[in-house]
Amino acid sequence: MPTRLFRLSLRFVLPLALALGLFAYAVVPLVDNLMVRWSVRDLDTKSQSLANALQEPLREYVPERAERRINQLFERALRDQRLYAIAFCDPAGAILYKTPTYPQSLGCRLGQEESSGKESLVNFPQGPLHVSDSRLESEGQNLGKLILVHDMSFIERRSADTRKYGILLFALLALVISLITVFVAHLSWRDWMASVKSILRGESEAREGKGPHLSTPPEIRPLEGDLRALLHELNVERQTRDDATHLWTPEKLRTLLHEELSGDEVLVVSNREPYMHMRTRNGIEVQRPASGLITAVEPVMRACSGTWIAHGSGSADKESVDRNDRVAVPPSNPSYTLRRVWLTKEEEQGYYYGFANEGLWPLCHIAHVRPVFRSSDWEQYEAVNQRFADAVVREARTDDPVVLVQDYHFALLPRMVREQLPKATIITFWHIPWPNSESFGICPWREELLDGLLGSTILGFHTPFHCKNFLETVDRYLEARIEHESGTISFGGKLTQVEQYPISIAWPESEANLPTVAECRASVRAEHGMSDDHLLAVGVDRLDYTKGIIERFQAVERMLELHPNLIGRFSMIQIAAPTRSSLDEYQNFEARVRALVQRINSRFGTGNYLPIVLKAEHHGSDQVTRYFRAAEVCLVTSLHDGMNLVAKEFIAARYDDRGVLVLSQFTGAARELPEALVVNPYHIEQSAEALYRAVTMPEIEQCERMRSMRSLVRDFNIYRWAGRMLLDAARLRQRERVVTKIRSHSRKSLRRVV
Repeated sequence: MPTRLFRLSLRFVLPLALALGLFAYAVVPLVDNLMVRWSVRDLDTKSQSLANALQEPLREYVPERAERRINQLFERALRDQRLYAIAFCDPAGAILYKTPTYPQSLGCRLGQEESSGKESLVNFPQGPLHVSDSRLESEGQNLGKLILVHDMSFIERRSADTRKYGILLFALLALVISLITVFVAHLSWRDWMASVKSILRGESEAREGKGPHLSTPPEIRPLEGDLRALLHELNVERQTRDDATHLWTPEKLRTLLHEELSGDEVLVVSNREPYMHMRTRNGIEVQRPASGLITAVEPVMRACSGTWIAHGSGSADKESVDRNDRVAVPPSNPSYTLRRVWLTKEEEQGYYYGFANEGLWPLCHIAHVRPVFRSSDWEQYEAVNQRFADAVVREARTDDPVVLVQDYHFALLPRMVREQLPKATIITFWHIPWPNSESFGICPWREELLDGLLGSTILGFHTPFHCKNFLETVDRYLEARIEHESGTISFGGKLTQVEQYPISIAWPESEANLPTVAECRASVRAEHGMSDDHLLAVGVDRLDYTKGIIERFQAVERMLELHPNLIGRFSMIQIAAPTRSSLDEYQNFEARVRALVQRINSRFGTGNYLPIVLKAEHHGSDQVTRYFRAAEVCLVTSLHDGMNLVAKEFIAARYDDRGVLVLSQFTGAARELPEALVVNPYHIEQSAEALYRAVTMPEIEQCERMRSMRSLVRDFNIYRWAGRMLLDAARLRQRERVVTKIRSHSRKSLRRVV
């Protein structure tokens, strides 16, 4: 035992002592130098104070040539042990009065300076002296200079003490840390640590058979492969988690899924389906709904080749599925499966239009619309969430799938899936804002919603602010252990990771098959009877009260009032897809929008000229891109939004590096795109001035702003958003598998011991 302790001492104490010695060698002189500088500064201050105290009596004694009084004054001042000598020189530089200790060789050389207040260090045989002088004046007349000489030997003594105590402190610190280190090392499991270290270095196989202390113990061998996998996973995470230097692509996402999730199946759950089969005069046509969620998630599913579970709402949806309610999509190039769930009119009214969109939507979007909560709607919401949870379980081919739950329609589903598939990795992404805890407290079923969401393994939001609001809401209404710094919530014996994942779009792969900017501008202006130099702004939104459409039109009206020279030269085209038209709030909002457009057009319109063109109908992605390319300005004025992908779609469409984005400060996109003209949409004049600045902005400024935004959106695209979530899921799945093996092995070992 003594020999072993001695070895440990040599192993830990000597390197630590050497490191601390080098540190002391570098730090002690620095401290010594700081001590000298502090002491000199202290003497400077004292010299100035003493000079000020002596000047008043000297103004009286010097003109009277009262030598005796002056000498008495100097003797009293010398009672300070650090003051070595005093002298007074006349303006010509001759010493009039001095103490016996004043060095003759010093003379009045400092007194010859034109300016007073000089200090210096002078070396004499008796040691270093600090010399300072100050001018003595009376009624504007120069009487001479007072010279104070301080003894500096005390500084040398103080420096020596500092060095001595500093070295002793480091020596004591080295001794204490070394003893603690040796003690901890002695208590550790040496064989296990040696084995784990060999695995970390990749040496276990090479050293196998070279002695029992170097080979991997039998009890750790079942974990060796998992430890190596964890090391690989950590290395990949370090390289790719926040890697913005390499463009994320579908191929990169597929590679990640293959390498990190080992082909694990991926299921997506959302209310809205990515493709709708609609019955038309020309037969069954396939449409893509106008939805930011669809825009974001659909490219991910193409890369994942998984199963998307959604509500079948198209008029010909039932005719287009197989007997298991499945259909391969996209129609032109199938790459994943769409599984449709059917709802009755009553279920859709209560779950979707009622609780989700009359309750949760206005509750989370602070847009001054009162949320409505009904017990009947809540019952339908529960029932539909259970219906979709059952569909997830039936579609899952394994007991541990990766389930991506999308948005506020399915707040209860994570817990329901967790109860049936406890090994599943559930990632829930909340696409809309999360309100503060006081606002969320309005909901009568707040605890049930929070409990449902905490069935998730990972819960994602767009911004850190929304994450913070959610953590505070859970802290207020549930008994849970919350780690705010790490963003984790322990509830019901399970851990939920709360993270920010700013969502984005799929960057266009090629511009070759799309019309050019010039072609788009020409066709859009010709279609609306506008001249070639007509200034055009565009807005693309669902006809929703949270999008700030009324405030946007008011800003256009105010701009035309302030800048009447733009009347007849500027128009705004608003694409507004109708949504939730069966709800009274949305019907009233649409009526207000149409009335405002009519009033503004009546006020400023002439002949064929309309300042606002409202197109309240569905537009495909190609049509929207055409308007993005044709416009000088895109207006995004949401009153409250999670991210708003329209802003990023406009940026992606402008390959010519032109165009200006006017962006609401209440969108998540505003945090990522400071090069946009960020406005408060409630401030109509501010928005009007920003719009005017946008339509008159020089091309060189447009180019600088747009290039910066395009670079960010291209690098931080939808595949990176999905990749980050799936990397986190892979990390947690790998950790859970290792923990499960450790627990299983521990139980087996315990049974053998018993």
